Amino acid sequence: MKYDLVVFGGGTSGISAAYISAKHGLKTLLVERTDVLGGSITQGLVVPSMKVNAEGINTDFFNDLKLFADKYKARHTYTDGNEGWFNPELLKIVFDEMINSVKCQVILNSQPNKINYKSHFECYLLHKLLSIYIETKYIIDATSEGEIFKLLNCNFQKKSDNRQAPSLRFMLSGIDINCFADWIEKIDTNRDVTTVERTKEQIYLSTACTWDRDKNWALTPIMDKAVRSGILEYEDTAYFQVFSVPSMPDSLNFNAPRIILKEDEDIQDPFVYSRAVMQGRQRVYRLYNFCKNYLPGFENSYISHISDVLGIRESNRVKCKYTVTKEDIINPKEFDNIALACDYPIDIHSNNKNEDVLNFTKKTYYVPIEALISEKYDNLYAAGRIISSDFEAQAALRTQLTCFSMGEAASKDIIKKLK
Repeated sequence: MKYDLVVFGGGTSGISAAYISAKHGLKTLLVERTDVLGGSITQGLVVPSMKVNAEGINTDFFNDLKLFADKYKARHTYTDGNEGWFNPELLKIVFDEMINSVKCQVILNSQPNKINYKSHFECYLLHKLLSIYIETKYIIDATSEGEIFKLLNCNFQKKSDNRQAPSLRFMLSGIDINCFADWIEKIDTNRDVTTVERTKEQIYLSTACTWDRDKNWALTPIMDKAVRSGILEYEDTAYFQVFSVPSMPDSLNFNAPRIILKEDEDIQDPFVYSRAVMQGRQRVYRLYNFCKNYLPGFENSYISHISDVLGIRESNRVKCKYTVTKEDIINPKEFDNIALACDYPIDIHSNNKNEDVLNFTKKTYYVPIEALISEKYDNLYAAGRIISSDFEAQAALRTQLTCFSMGEAASKDIIKKLK
């Protein structure tokens, strides 16, 4: 089988890349190692997408996604103008329909085993016990850890001594949202933390509390009381954030719990990863009991979904023709060929109390296409959180809308070269 482009990884950057290339007429194959497209946004329950000012640069996929999602009532535009409040379960269906609509071929439950390069790429895939051979002119590596760059012996950025703590998201259902919304609005008057929007269909809300003391969190005394009573462990209070989900009027999505890593632990270590996942599920249960016992409206709630994957904020970072740095984020540069625009801050979730970083630049910064093109192969691209960057820049560029733009930018550059 021969293709113009093979995209490895069906997460946020990969699905965008595959959709855009197929929509523009390239013979495209999308290879995903699980049975579900969407990555963090579906399997990881990472909703809503964080709001980003992309200046309309490489936002075609996101604009189409909104149209497809609206057909299924899988999206809401929140009161702050964030258009990316998605339903993660319905998006599984939405992404399938989008990919099928542009006649992009897909192989699920498969992963690359070996890749050779001549004038083109020769790829050997494993689907269960079946070996599949394909040839392609171009590859976009949209895997979470740069698996294609590894197979082709490409270089990676040096690992940082810094770490970002992972999370394991979950959802509770059976909540009296009206009761909880009335209560949380009264006890927390800080509208930078707690907001509530009442629509005809359902109530939408967001609130948060962390163990960092840079804000006067309204939930802090309540969580501290739960720690004293033994319902919560202190580390369970590290990060607690909730969001409503479209078409789920009795449910809330939790950006929690945060999994605290020891100083010498690396989440890429399979033993560390496995312990973190299992520890996360124990924390989920404790947070559920906290909500049920301390928060009005949760009396009849239940755990309806625990994320299928650990939410990892950092990863391997590949080496491309350009490396985005912290300085590029803080003091934006001008580039000839812009892949994306973004104004999301450097956002570092630390393992330590009072050491989280949320560095707002108050400026829109730009990333050149060269940050997505391998330094070794002109026809190998990277997209997603593996982008060629330093640790701090990656902490600003790892959000979903930015990943959408990376995938789209890579595909459009390939389209331009092929035409």
